[in-house]
Amino acid sequence: MIRVLFVCLGNICRSPTAEGVFRHRVAEAGLSEIIETDSAGTHGFHVGNPPDPRAEAAASERGIDLSDIRSRRFSQYDLAAFDYILVMDDENFAHLLGNASTNEERERIHRLLDFASNATQREVPDPYYGPAGGFDRVFDLIEDASAGLLHHLRTHHTL
Repeated sequence: MIRVLFVCLGNICRSPTAEGVFRHRVAEAGLSEIIETDSAGTHGFHVGNPPDPRAEAAASERGIDLSDIRSRRFSQYDLAAFDYILVMDDENFAHLLGNASTNEERERIHRLLDFASNATQREVPDPYYGPAGGFDRVFDLIEDASAGLLHHLRTHHTL
């Protein structure tokens, strides 16, 4: 089993979108029994809440269901429990690196857009305070990175 965790600030916009998109791609590839997905936030602002309605709407328009996802806070346990920890921005990256106590834990932390083929940026922008169209842009970035991540997993693991 390969365990993949997506992390953003509050776990209601970017990381649940990434979890839903990647989970959908994994299911389409017939790899749901091999790849497990989850998401979390570096801060506990929204623990227990569903994704932002704008994130759910953007996902639903593209056939992705986020309705079962609930916000949770990233824990120290996650550093050991997940094989890949994918952060949305540099702030999340620095936060998690600061919590990692071993090189092995640090090596599990990556920026999601490092796996994107078309991204001209390193960070998935936080759409929370912006217009609804920001959620579509985030979705496009996440779709591209999810394809690259799945390709990476297929290339580097026996799937």
